[in-house]
Amino acid sequence: MEKMRFESVDGFQENIRRLADIFPSCVKEQKDNDGKTIRKVDINTLQLLLGINQKESETCEFSWVGKREAVKEVYKPIRKTLRPVVQDSVEWDSTGNLYIEGDNLDVLKLLQESYLDSVKVIYIDPPYNTGNDFIYADDFRIRAREYVNAGGASQDDKNRMYQNLDYSGRYHSDWCSMIYARLLAARNLLCDDGVIFINMMYPRLRLAANLLRDDGVIFISIDDNEQANLKKICDEVFGERNFVNCFIWNCSTAGGIRPKFASKTHEYILCYAKNKTCLDMFFAPLSGEAIKMYREKDERGLYRDKDFVFKNKSTNANQKYEIICPDGERVRPKDGYIYRFVRERFEQAKEEGLVTFKRTKTGPLVDQNGDQAHWNIYIKKYLGDAMGAPSTLIPKEAVSIYNAGTQCVQELFDGKRVFENVKPVNVIQYFINMAAKDGDIVMDFFSGSATTAHAVMQTEADKNIDLHYILVQIPQECDKKSEAYKAGYKTICEIGKERIRRAAEKIKRENGCENRDFGFRVLRLDESNMEDVYYMPEEYTQEMLCGLETNIKPDRTDLDLLFACLTEWGLLLSKPYSSEKIGGYTVHYYDGKELAACFNENISETVIRKIAGQHPRRAVFCDASFSDSAAKINMSELFRTISPETQIKVI
Repeated sequence: MEKMRFESVDGFQENIRRLADIFPSCVKEQKDNDGKTIRKVDINTLQLLLGINQKESETCEFSWVGKREAVKEVYKPIRKTLRPVVQDSVEWDSTGNLYIEGDNLDVLKLLQESYLDSVKVIYIDPPYNTGNDFIYADDFRIRAREYVNAGGASQDDKNRMYQNLDYSGRYHSDWCSMIYARLLAARNLLCDDGVIFINMMYPRLRLAANLLRDDGVIFISIDDNEQANLKKICDEVFGERNFVNCFIWNCSTAGGIRPKFASKTHEYILCYAKNKTCLDMFFAPLSGEAIKMYREKDERGLYRDKDFVFKNKSTNANQKYEIICPDGERVRPKDGYIYRFVRERFEQAKEEGLVTFKRTKTGPLVDQNGDQAHWNIYIKKYLGDAMGAPSTLIPKEAVSIYNAGTQCVQELFDGKRVFENVKPVNVIQYFINMAAKDGDIVMDFFSGSATTAHAVMQTEADKNIDLHYILVQIPQECDKKSEAYKAGYKTICEIGKERIRRAAEKIKRENGCENRDFGFRVLRLDESNMEDVYYMPEEYTQEMLCGLETNIKPDRTDLDLLFACLTEWGLLLSKPYSSEKIGGYTVHYYDGKELAACFNENISETVIRKIAGQHPRRAVFCDASFSDSAAKINMSELFRTISPETQIKVI
């Protein structure tokens, strides 16, 4: 019977496994210092198989101090878990939305199996590399102002913190090391037509890249300080061939103190595809100038006439048929012209009242005799259905300037300025509308004040579609002098969760959409549920084991164990949950029959039979659920008889 691993994927071994599938001869098995069999790559053989001349030493690559360690950080396994926080959640049992508290580097590692190729849109807006407003630790990077003060940070060698001063030799290196891994990880989570908006450092980017679907795209927000370096990193992670565009957002006015050289009024948004050949066409709301073209009006609203006949050298007879005009004249396209629709689609459009005829002396049609026709044909295009090709210069009327986001949060919190430097909701909406479709997942693993959740909910209401979000935010303490702290919010996470609640109520009031999913399930990153003995039983003597009643930490609940099992099995963390009592034992059900779990001690045969009789796809128990080995064997036999298709694991 298989035992739960409760450890994130070892990225190094996974890469070797994939390599062995392609080039088995370059992967060798050998003994390590402890006598364990391990797999290693024979680099010389691999180079030979790839046709690489080993004497060639000069290559074109982007590197920096610390890159090697940043790459290693991507693939290191961790022993951590996501613990449910039911009391902070809204509609816990049924919601499809997640709010996760914890360092996103670890969270991204835990989500690699559950959300691989699953996320459509990722948006993150971490702080830019401006130097003095950052504090860096050896294992993660955070913004200085998110701590009460720098002086309170640890000064020991392991967790030494220091400012990323702009005259430091590692000024750019530290930033690059942060962003790379996180992008790669998120790339795997995005679904085939997914999107990610991101501005963070190397490890998180590497991890984020794993979330992308094959036809996904990434929008990366950045300023001038690291734009050039970020472009090079994305070229490496996604491939130069998958660069799509660089958008420019006019994010501020030119007011304020006069700069020495020029006013900074813009930010960049780099756009990459995971696989450009799979990428769908982008659409965006029309500009103000384009809207002015919709001058005609009928009972359905404003519209404009679009030529039904256009220049094309095609000889397709299906788009060159005769049409009878209002006065009986029969017309067809001139040579070098065709209709937009085949006849069946034209007749349907005509029946729906979308076709108009207008008299002309110079149109692209000829009559039945080959002479110039007296009519031209148009198709009505309504403003309400209109979406255009987005411009790389985002129009001002489409999105707000930067301070609009802060004002929005202030209004939600009854005039209290609980958060600064907030992205406007409609900026995130602009890109969500461009890429997300009904049923998609939107992710933000630097969620801050939870603007992304607000944007998702507003988009759902505006477009009458269903979206889901996953937010991740480290629970950074608010400055005790801040308005947020005085208002009772001790951490950024508390602000974010409360904003979601308030924004949901506002959207419900203004749009009347009570039936939508406005809930969210809160999970909190923590150390493993299991005692050390679970991972290293060989290091414990019998005397030491006698002092342990269980290998599970005493403060952990059934829900803690259940959600650890979900990440282990690679199940989505936002599916319906329920539980019931059977013979005095608690049985947990996740996503219908996807998983059944019982963590009680000494489970009776009656309960096991009942669980097996429900034919779950997966079942999990504790070692303590069975009085002895015989009871465990009996359980296996019962499932083999009643529900042989069920996968069983134990803790």
